[in-house]
Amino acid sequence: MPKLKRLSGREVVVFCEQYDFKVSRQKGSHINLTRLASGNKQVVTIPNHKEIDRGTLHNIFKKLLSFISETELRKFFYTGN
Repeated sequence: MPKLKRLSGREVVVFCEQYDFKVSRQKGSHINLTRLASGNKQVVTIPNHKEIDRGTLHNIFKKLLSFISETELRKFFYTGN
């Protein structure tokens, strides 16, 4: 069964930037990424940590499912795909 990879905040930000998300602001250790798609503003917040906790990473995965295909997300977030 595939497991969530251990990823840093920077790695997740770089991945999201491939899908036209742009860093809109940073407050403390959290980075807000934004993109406009079909006239809708899509926002996701990523903690800028060396290693994101798995529960937090899973929540980011679920949030990004609204914006990016599950196949693409699983390739990046999970091992053994």
